[in-house]
Amino acid sequence: MPVTTIDPATALVLIDLQNAVVGRPASPYTGAEVVARAVELADAFRRHGAPVVLVRVTARADGSDAAPGRTEIPRPPGPLPAGWDAIVDDLTGHPGDITVTKRAWSAFYGTDLDLRLRRRGVTQVVLAGIATSIGVESTARAAYEHGYNVTLVTDAMTDLNAQAHRHSIERIFPLLGESATTAELIDLLSVLIRASATTSAASTFTAF
Repeated sequence: MPVTTIDPATALVLIDLQNAVVGRPASPYTGAEVVARAVELADAFRRHGAPVVLVRVTARADGSDAAPGRTEIPRPPGPLPAGWDAIVDDLTGHPGDITVTKRAWSAFYGTDLDLRLRRRGVTQVVLAGIATSIGVESTARAAYEHGYNVTLVTDAMTDLNAQAHRHSIERIFPLLGESATTAELIDLLSVLIRASATTSAASTFTAF
């Protein structure tokens, strides 16, 4: 379902836009395309004074704190390269942003993300990042279960393959929230900013 509105207290949550993730082959968008759109979104949210959350996934270099359990697809062998878990430079350098470090797929599992959002009165989360069917979808499911309104920016996310991306967007996301493109989301945010400015101006006039 296309996005219909943005709550006054909405946070942007960007998933795993870090060095080792954005450089991997992806479809239907490259990591660079996703980062560029994430920068647009983050700038718009900062202009509105709304929270921007940068989520990164990390683990010990030897993988000793990786999630337990047997899987059919093995984890990559060998130590992780230095700096693999650092947020890409294009999104850093903004002291007001919130950084959340996770060790699982969902940004809510084992972190204080929910607490930090609720303390700011947030009722809606806007999600983007990599990978659509893994970190983004897991976080969207958790956000829905925690009672947040969820919006998925579908051209600001990508996956290891286009089929997985498409399945999340067409089959899963409509059950969890609403979808938008980067341009649509920024347009809606601009409307909210103008409405807030009009209300503020009217209040000031009334005070006189």
